[in-house]
Amino acid sequence: EVLLVESGGGLVQPGGSLRLSCAASGFNFGISSMNWLRQAPGKGLEWVSGISSGGDNTYYADSVKGRFTISRDDAKTTVYLQLDSLKTEDTAKYYCTRYRWGDPDRGPGTQVTVSS
Repeated sequence: EVLLVESGGGLVQPGGSLRLSCAASGFNFGISSMNWLRQAPGKGLEWVSGISSGGDNTYYADSVKGRFTISRDDAKTTVYLQLDSLKTEDTAKYYCTRYRWGDPDRGPGTQVTVSS
C-alpha cells in the first residue's frame, strides 16, 4: 500500500519560513522522482517543485523559484520542501506526489497559511 503523509504546515507571517516533510512508503522510493503540488482555496492543483531520483536534478515553478527548495533523504524515504520568503499567495494545501500531475494515492496534504 502506497502511503504519502505530509506534515510541517502551519500559520506563518509573510516573509516567514516553513519546512514541509513527506514520509513515503509502499513503493520503491529510491528510484522514484517526487513532486510537491499545492491547491489554493477554490483553485485547481498547481505543480510547485520536483526532484529526480537520487536528487541530482530539481525543478521549480516560476512562482516559487528562488524561494522554495526541494530535497530528499532516501534512507528515510522522505522528501522535503523548504519554504522561505513566504507570500500570502502561497497559502494552500501542499501535497507530495510521485507524478507531476498528481497521484492516485495522494495523501491528506498539509495546510500552509500565510497571513499577518
